[in-house]
Amino acid sequence: MDIVSLSAILAVIFALLLLTGVWIGFSLIGVALVALILNNNSAIDLIFAGTAFAHLTPWSLIALPLFIWMGELLYKAKVADDLFNGLSPILAKLPGGHLHINVFGSGIFAALSGSSAATAATIGRMTIPELKKRGYNEQDIYGSLAGSATLGLLIPPSIILIVYGVAADISIADLFIAGILPGLILLALFSTYIAIRGYLKPVDKNQLIASSGNPLTLLPIISLITFVIAAIYFGFATPSESAVLGILGSFILIKAKKRLTLELVKQSLIDAAMTTAMILLILLGASFVTIAMGFLQLPATLATWIASLELSNFQLLIYLTLAFILLGLFLDGISIIVLTAAILLPIVELAGIDLIWFGIYLVVVVEISQITPPIGFNLFVLKSLTNASLAQLAKACLPYFLIMLLMLGLLVMFPEIVTR
Repeated sequence: MDIVSLSAILAVIFALLLLTGVWIGFSLIGVALVALILNNNSAIDLIFAGTAFAHLTPWSLIALPLFIWMGELLYKAKVADDLFNGLSPILAKLPGGHLHINVFGSGIFAALSGSSAATAATIGRMTIPELKKRGYNEQDIYGSLAGSATLGLLIPPSIILIVYGVAADISIADLFIAGILPGLILLALFSTYIAIRGYLKPVDKNQLIASSGNPLTLLPIISLITFVIAAIYFGFATPSESAVLGILGSFILIKAKKRLTLELVKQSLIDAAMTTAMILLILLGASFVTIAMGFLQLPATLATWIASLELSNFQLLIYLTLAFILLGLFLDGISIIVLTAAILLPIVELAGIDLIWFGIYLVVVVEISQITPPIGFNLFVLKSLTNASLAQLAKACLPYFLIMLLMLGLLVMFPEIVTR
């Protein structure tokens, strides 16, 4: 059987498993098993055990559950309420008013949780009722929230950057530092769009409720973020060590607000363990598929074919962007990265593209997939919080989709944006 036919069969099996509701991790393991059986491999059990040990035990992966737990602690302690109260009096006077809270609130909470979906859910529960009550257009509310929540993938400490760092075998600390400036630029672009739209189509001032709150409530949260990131940036701590410091800081912050309870700690640990297990299952499945594809020589064949096209770096990035956006219609960001890393990263490196830069570029592409139907995760999170249809939510996100495409262009034209 030739490579093309075999690849088609495996793709169909994968699609069928997903359509029947099988978890992504188990679907990937199933595809790998079929591939090895078709390859007449008699050591499937040893290959699976070796893959699990090699890909689930790297020291750098320790940062993953720690940062997830940190985010769960702060989420359960309702730190997002402090964001609204602190940001409201600062941002209400800008064109676009309180809509900026979705952007800056998401940016700040993204740096605390590292998760796009968690950011959308947490900030959404807080801002959607408040912004509706203040007379803001629903489309503007949904679009600004879904778009801004994707910052959880880029602004460190980002869970997806940890996964990419492990998959690409590069420094997670360098990736965190590289994501800071692009994340801030994207935040500024979102806020600028809201300001321009607010200036051209202002909200009726008579409908607005007076803003209340105290900007000082932001101080502990900002201090915690700065402490965690500075520890990595200045080399005082590795990402794993800074995650521990972040958890310690979270306990201090929650205790100071008198919200620390045994039930909060217990529930945050359970939810963090569940999220970590889900991610590790996907990582294991994708790694197992990668090994199986290696036996079939699919990565080498694909690399040879792409090399034969003699594409320029710009053309290669265009094709890869389209491919990743297409994959994002059906897979979550972590699955995309671990599934394609072994095949594409050697090609990217051979083309002379820096893997740190490509990691940030790839995360922005994955951010785009979070707001594109039918499997845009942020759209589903918002749908669970509202009565809006996926079509309405996707339409609301269109401007932010275009802004992220602009960000990709800026990364290509000015690669120095990705600092190291």
